[in-house]
Amino acid sequence: MSNTIDKVRIILVGDSGVGKTCLTHLIAHGESLSRPGWTVGCNIEVKLHEYKEGTPQQKPYFIELFDVGGSLSHKNSRSVFYAPTDGIIMVHDLTNRKSHNNLRDWLFEILSKEGKDTYKPGSNPGVHKPSDEQNAFDPEEFVGAAQIPILVMGTKLDLVDEKRQPKTVQKAGGIAEQCGAEEIWLNCRDPRSIAAGTTDAVKLSRFFDRVIEKKQQTRDTGFYGSGITDRRRYNTASTIPYNMTNINQAANALKPNSPTAQTPVGNILMEPNVL
Repeated sequence: MSNTIDKVRIILVGDSGVGKTCLTHLIAHGESLSRPGWTVGCNIEVKLHEYKEGTPQQKPYFIELFDVGGSLSHKNSRSVFYAPTDGIIMVHDLTNRKSHNNLRDWLFEILSKEGKDTYKPGSNPGVHKPSDEQNAFDPEEFVGAAQIPILVMGTKLDLVDEKRQPKTVQKAGGIAEQCGAEEIWLNCRDPRSIAAGTTDAVKLSRFFDRVIEKKQQTRDTGFYGSGITDRRRYNTASTIPYNMTNINQAANALKPNSPTAQTPVGNILMEPNVL
């Protein structure tokens, strides 16, 4: 029997301009992206990750990174990228407090039924709301129901004033603390930010391991939790040959088994058919 590589899907969400595309490229390729463009629909990168590296359980996995565009004009259609989802990376700009506040809206949009935000009339990710409305949303309620691994990442650390340390950018009780998630602050233009052996690289690897473990538990128990995973559109046992020598060929082969949509690797906008 030939060796195979399993895969997991992780979506990256956050307001437009926070640096999701640069971050996705850095994670997948270990290098900075000199001229990032605006994401229309979704941009997909693939990373080969060693699960539980250095242990007898070590096994390679493909990590599909779905960089979802943050434009409000695509709010009604981007929910097509939310199912299935094995993990969530929420991205904000360390120099823009509003982008951090809006992560609550992103989390609710992803975890609520069909990705639609219904907790406040007229509520939209990317639109700042008074603090009393922000505090009305309890992330723990949704994290507990979906049990999806979450990582919070703050970008543009290089633009934070030297006198304004990152710890002052984040206030106690931030979204990461409320979700029980780890948080990483980094400069996406510096490849050393998540270089092997660094603290942030360890955090990122640990997050990938949690995502894989959660998917294994889901597959073993047959329990798919909330509506974020649609069994009609996802085959958890799908694999690809491990003997491929060209990583780009492997990336192009990584397409979710879906009767309603196709997902090519690259900057895309999926148009699902009606079931």
